[in-house]
Amino acid sequence: MAEACRIAAEVLEGIKRNIAPEITTKELDEFAESFIISKGARPAFKGYKGYPASLCTSINEQVVHGIPSALTRLKEGDIISFDIGVYYKGFYGDAAVTLPVGEIGVEAQKLISATEKALQLGMANAVEGNRLSDISAVIQDHVESAGFSVVRSFVGHGIGRSLHEEPQVPNFGKRGEGPRLMEGMTLAIEPMVNAGTWEVMVLEDGWTAVTKDGSLSAHFEHTVAVTKNSCIILTKL
Repeated sequence: MAEACRIAAEVLEGIKRNIAPEITTKELDEFAESFIISKGARPAFKGYKGYPASLCTSINEQVVHGIPSALTRLKEGDIISFDIGVYYKGFYGDAAVTLPVGEIGVEAQKLISATEKALQLGMANAVEGNRLSDISAVIQDHVESAGFSVVRSFVGHGIGRSLHEEPQVPNFGKRGEGPRLMEGMTLAIEPMVNAGTWEVMVLEDGWTAVTKDGSLSAHFEHTVAVTKNSCIILTKL
């Protein structure tokens, strides 16, 4: 899993270096796919339930599962979430990051910072002996205290020999509920946060989820392994 996760992390690092106004999301998807294949791995998303690309590219009000396109060029001031999955030697890695395109507005900066911090707080609670909902509750508390809302239609998940495994890892809930976390569990923790309400809808392409009110959305994700005193962040370089 660590190998699969490292490749996913390297893809996102490469995207950070390439992102700029005028680049198309299709170009970034092609970079991601060729990089993964060059490592002897396979893009986990391509063909998964019919998804047509290797990378998810979700711009501004798009929450998750945005499909790359040669017609979509990034603009100065956009924010864009990249979600990547990698399959390597029987195991999966999954990671996401939201990045600015050039200079962005104050609200967008605050949204990105709050979402990334929520992920950090969630991961800090992914330790043996805690309950699953301890992760969920701390994410929700931080996001809402910052004036934003957590998406409820999409959640994190277990991961390992399959891309999506039990248990689901919601980004909302009360402390002390759900299964007890045990050493060796591997989870994909991924807060999705909207600047407006938490409600989303899926566009006609059957994949792209957007905020119902048109507000900005951000998404961060790491695959982690639970240990006794902390979690190992597998998708961090």
